[in-house]
Amino acid sequence: MSNIGVGIIGCGGIALQNHLPGLELCADTKLVGLCDNSDEVLDKAVKQTGVGVYTTDYKNLVQRDDIHAVIIATPNVTHSPMAIEAMLNGKHVLCEKPLGMDQKETLQMLNCARENKVRHMTAFTYRFVPAMRYMKHLVDTGAIGQPYHIRTCRLQDWGDRNIGWRQIKNMAGSGELGDMLSHRLDYAHFLIGDMKRITADTRRFIDDRKGLGSDLEDWVTVMAEFNNNATGVLESSKLATGRGEGARSQDYCEINGSDASMIFQLENPNCFQIARKSQTGLETIDVPREFLTWPGSSRDPFQGDPGISFRWDQDFEFIDAIRNQRECEPSFLQGARVQTVMDLALKAANEKAWFDVDYPEG
Repeated sequence: MSNIGVGIIGCGGIALQNHLPGLELCADTKLVGLCDNSDEVLDKAVKQTGVGVYTTDYKNLVQRDDIHAVIIATPNVTHSPMAIEAMLNGKHVLCEKPLGMDQKETLQMLNCARENKVRHMTAFTYRFVPAMRYMKHLVDTGAIGQPYHIRTCRLQDWGDRNIGWRQIKNMAGSGELGDMLSHRLDYAHFLIGDMKRITADTRRFIDDRKGLGSDLEDWVTVMAEFNNNATGVLESSKLATGRGEGARSQDYCEINGSDASMIFQLENPNCFQIARKSQTGLETIDVPREFLTWPGSSRDPFQGDPGISFRWDQDFEFIDAIRNQRECEPSFLQGARVQTVMDLALKAANEKAWFDVDYPEG
């Protein structure tokens, strides 16, 4: 395939901030069309991109012969029907997380992708953080010894403001669990490996957000035991007063091993701290050049906001996988694996119990 035509379904902030710059990194790739169910949002995106094809009906987009791949950045409840319609029309799909509303949906999406022989990708962007990639390298090469613990903490202050569909169960599926902790579950898989069993707890502290009722959790914690005997505590909250929002809020990961510990914060994605058994105190490590960008990406890691620009490499990975007819990383399989843990977490929080994790087959 020489030129790859792309359509974007859902033209809000995620698409404009993350995906448009990412597509610009991809040679012989053209943004052909846009879709959004809001005329106002669609008009803004059309003016920004200059794209001549736009619609409020996603089916019009996925049926076009000049569109080979679509990016879906819409409310969670729409992911499955949109992705399946696109794949039935032979389109490759990059879908925002969480992949679906529950495990059943995500497995249907995965099976549809495999049956139609299209590339499929879940937008777990932390796999593209330079520090995360180098930390994984150190774990995999034994530099920190036996992994003992992983703990992650995502603390934002969204207060009681209206957050739209994200606070409604039949549109989002879950609250803070799917919105933010899903990333942590994926990179715990990425860094440490499969979970053997988990338990969880959730809380909803605010039932009404500026006139719109909320029936979803705004705080969640998952405790995990991994197959390699490591343990994990993963926490996320929208009500950490004073912590702010976005890339500059608290976004922390620590891994403790038998020989060293590593500490990462997203505000500095190109470095992290390490504490070695033979030393006292923390040493700041700059990520080596070969880990600053995704293999093959032309992105300049020293331009733009480093807390945002690493996300652009996911679009490069998506297009490169299409061009070279290989599996995307992370694929719908990783989306289904995370959803499996999320479904168990909601069950564990409700029943106050531990449950073994039975992942879908690869």
